[in-house]
Amino acid sequence: MVRGLWSVLRPPVTILPLRPAENASPEALKVFLAQAREAARRDGHAKLVSISIEVDALDPLAVLEAIFDPREPHFYAERPSSESAIAGAEVALAFEAAGPERFAAVQRWMDETLAHTIAVGEVNAPFGGPHFFAGFTFHETVEPGESFPAAFAFVPRWQVALAGTKTAAVANLLVTAEADLAALAERVWRAHAKFRRFDYDREQGNGSAASAGERGPENGPREAPAVFTTRETGDYRSAVAQALRRIEAGEFRKIVLARAQDLATDRPLHPLRMLNGLRQRFPDCYSFSFAHGPGPSFIGASPERMVRVSKGTLETEALAGSIRRGAGASEDAALAGSLLRSEKDRREHQDVLDDMVARLKPLQLSPEFPAQPHVRRFANVQHLHTPVRAALPENVRLLDVLAAMHPTPAVGGSPRDAAVARIREIEGFPRGLYAGALGWMNARGGGEFFVGLRSALVDGANARIYAGAGIVAGSTPEKEFAETELKFKAMLDALVA
Repeated sequence: MVRGLWSVLRPPVTILPLRPAENASPEALKVFLAQAREAARRDGHAKLVSISIEVDALDPLAVLEAIFDPREPHFYAERPSSESAIAGAEVALAFEAAGPERFAAVQRWMDETLAHTIAVGEVNAPFGGPHFFAGFTFHETVEPGESFPAAFAFVPRWQVALAGTKTAAVANLLVTAEADLAALAERVWRAHAKFRRFDYDREQGNGSAASAGERGPENGPREAPAVFTTRETGDYRSAVAQALRRIEAGEFRKIVLARAQDLATDRPLHPLRMLNGLRQRFPDCYSFSFAHGPGPSFIGASPERMVRVSKGTLETEALAGSIRRGAGASEDAALAGSLLRSEKDRREHQDVLDDMVARLKPLQLSPEFPAQPHVRRFANVQHLHTPVRAALPENVRLLDVLAAMHPTPAVGGSPRDAAVARIREIEGFPRGLYAGALGWMNARGGGEFFVGLRSALVDGANARIYAGAGIVAGSTPEKEFAETELKFKAMLDALVA
């Protein structure tokens, strides 16, 4: 076996100097898999085999939608404005954890997996090589009956990602000492042949994402939109009033409280089709879908990056303090100016930034950021925004940073521990992945996580949507209710489009 092409990897991954695109035959694939099986026998440990090829530009969401299987885990994330997207489905390897050490436990599992990984092909291409997809719930433990574990990470059997005009298709498979080489080779051969000449219409016709009567005028009339009924899960105004009393008593300075509305429809909902509405309405946000397996999908369009690591540089942001969008340019600018002058919103924003900086410094990071926030505009709301960057020390990993930062005061409160301890009691429902951390990591130590906001839990003909607001001294129940109503309307408009 050959090492060295990814010398920066921690731990090292075995790289074979094979070019699947140039040595493409079932026989060559079987020879390669036989090497992997022999390594598994010799080491007494199964091998994760990752095969990457570059293909013509594909839309990862369209691919995922075309071959969607509701029984299997999947992950999808994109920022349309940045022309990048990544999708993965089915499971080569998976891991679950809970408790205060869940981030560290996932990191150990990743390290163990990479120490027994063999990769070939376009591993140095954007999004080449094996990727780990993960979701961490808001709280470090979950209640019985919740849809997602406190931490769930998996390596997909297949992944496809777009970076600009380049698409990387990756097949991942677990090769054991007793592996059936013929069956494995056939699976990989079929998968890569499909991605090289992907036919969306044919794949949809095979029965996944859309039936012929739902595809638009060229295939007949479009199905009428679903009919929704909604039910509030609690009394938000009362929850805000309770939080304000606790703030006045000095229990905490800020607490973020969410609302949840349960939707029922007259037909089953397709989470990826609903996601299309979100990605079109919120092109500057992270559009995402995440499923643990049979059961609900968690979808959304989050405005907030949690952390990004690329080439040794950490990027994060403080996003707190908000106001609605205006009807035109003049009103928009006037509202933005009001937001910048708002003592309450500036104080809320500064709390988030101060907490973030305080949590990064023990990791020996030196954050850099502008002296003043600016206004960042989204489709339905304007936020105060401060970007933060720092060089990442060699001994600090992305999940180390995530563990230190999650949850930020932007979704929890401050002081963090005091506020987070009261959220479940005051809100009256479990958050699950709402305001949790979702994202991906590659074998080089890079990756990106965002916060699970502007989101919905979709399960059959039912869905639960979430919206929240930061409560500080000076907040009022009516104003915070109105802010969440604005967020709910934007979600519903996109979901039912």
